[in-house]
Amino acid sequence: MNIKEDIVMSWSGGKDSAFALFQLLNEGKYNIKYLLTNIYKPNKRVSMHGVPESLIEKQAESLGIPLIKLYIEEKTHDEYDIKMREVLNSFKQEGINKVAFGDIFLEDLKIYREEKLAEVKMTALFPLWMENTYELAFKFINKGFKTHICSIDTSKIPKELIGFDYSESFIKKLPLDVDPCGENGEFHSFCYDGPIYKKPILFVKNGIVTKTYTHNKQDYIYLFSDLS
Repeated sequence: MNIKEDIVMSWSGGKDSAFALFQLLNEGKYNIKYLLTNIYKPNKRVSMHGVPESLIEKQAESLGIPLIKLYIEEKTHDEYDIKMREVLNSFKQEGINKVAFGDIFLEDLKIYREEKLAEVKMTALFPLWMENTYELAFKFINKGFKTHICSIDTSKIPKELIGFDYSESFIKKLPLDVDPCGENGEFHSFCYDGPIYKKPILFVKNGIVTKTYTHNKQDYIYLFSDLS
């Protein structure tokens, strides 16, 4: 009898974590013991995605995988590192030694994740690592996944694209310098249907929310699709 290794899936609720999970399930080598999602506690949403905690819970229910929530209150690196270390240690105590991520090509982020896991003697899995993002985008769509574009950086993407579904039509409308998977943070998504789910995730669109963030004395305007 082949015993599968228990692992944790880092889960944003978006297309990349959904497709990474799909790849892992198809490999058949691992048992996805938990989904791990970071929730900004003051508004109970996934940071930068703007997806409410309640919809992440519905995803986990449809997937049939227990959800572990990591609540962040201040959005500081120190707070995140401390709380992440605590939750990783709790996984380690259960005999779990690996966490999977949906990252594709950001080398600095990959190194950061690997270093933080190494501190608690755990390792990372990157099922989508270094795949061609155009090919990956069309694979994802052709497998039947359905995904809502829930946030965009208006300095990189036309504001009219907020609230679209991730599709061939959406990809064709992207500026040429924008990664088709949004790997540089140009947009974020909410995956509401596809072959990993037992049933689609029903949600309501409540309009568009505009938020301004300041980084290095420069303002960035993001649009969010207000979902519930």
